Amino acid sequence: MDFSLWPNASRSWQEVLEGAEYAERTGWFGVWMADHFMLNGDDLSVPINECLALLAGLAVKTERVRIGSMVLGNTYRHPAVVANQAATLDQMSGGRFVLGIGAGWQVNEHRAYGIELPPVRELLARFEEACQVFKGLLTQERTTFDGKYYQLQDAPLEPKPAKLPILIGASGEKVALGIVAKYADEWNHWGLPEVAVQKGEAFARHCEKIGRDPKTVRRSSQAQIAIVVPGDTEAEETRARLLASGRMPVIMGSAEEVLDTVARYPEAGIDEFLVPDGNLGSGTRRFDALERLREEVFNKL
Repeated sequence: MDFSLWPNASRSWQEVLEGAEYAERTGWFGVWMADHFMLNGDDLSVPINECLALLAGLAVKTERVRIGSMVLGNTYRHPAVVANQAATLDQMSGGRFVLGIGAGWQVNEHRAYGIELPPVRELLARFEEACQVFKGLLTQERTTFDGKYYQLQDAPLEPKPAKLPILIGASGEKVALGIVAKYADEWNHWGLPEVAVQKGEAFARHCEKIGRDPKTVRRSSQAQIAIVVPGDTEAEETRARLLASGRMPVIMGSAEEVLDTVARYPEAGIDEFLVPDGNLGSGTRRFDALERLREEVFNKL
C-alpha cells in the first residue's frame, strides 16, 4: 500500500510547499489538496487557499510525487473548464497529475457565494453528465454533448494528456458508486478498514452490473491519524476532540495500535492511504508527527 500526504489548504503556501518537499524527499507516494473555500462550519475566519492554484505551484516545485485534487466540486466548476485546467496541470507536472472530482456537497460555501446546491438526485445527475464531458474532452478529438445540464458543440481540448487518471470521491452506495464504476480510474472515500470492506462490496455489485472488474479501479482512503506519545497533552486533547465530534474516522493511539489498524487497509482493498495533516500541529511538531508515522507504521508494512 502506498502512503500520501494531504496538506491542509488552510496552511500558508510556504507550509504547503514544505510539506510537499518533505513528502518528496522521504519517499511518500503523492500529495493531495482539498477543494474548498471555507471550513465546514460556522467559523469562516480561517483562511483557505484555492486548490488548483496550489497544485499548479506544486507541479513545478516537485519532481517525483503524484499530485492531485481531493476532490474538485462539480457544482462550482464547469467540467469543460476543469478539463482544460487538468490538461495544463498534466503538462506542468510531467504527467504526475490526478484529476480528482466529486459531486459537491458543502452547504455553507454554496450559501455564502450564492451557488446553487441542488437536491441529491439532481446533484448526482449533473455529476454523471460532467463525467461524460471529462471523458469526451480528454480522449476525443472533438466532443459534442447534448445533456440536460451541459451542452458542448464540436468542442476541442488541446494539447491532450497522454493518460490523465480520473479519481472520483464518493461513498453513496445506491447511485454514486455506480458512477464510479462507469467512469473512474481511481476511487476515494473516508473510513476505517471495516467501512472500506462494506463500500468495496457495494462497489463490486455495481461493477458486476456493467461487466467491469472492480480491481481495475485503484482505491484510496483516509482518516485522521497520529501516534500519540505518552505525556503529549496536545495530542491527547486533539484525539478527544476528534472522537467527540464524530465527524471523521480517527486512528490515534500508540504506534502498535495505529499499525494494527492501518495494516488492515490492504486486506480491505485499499491501494493508497492519505494522511491529512491539519490536526498534526505546525512547524517541527507536524514533521515530527509525520516522521513517527513513517518510521513506526508505514515502513513496517
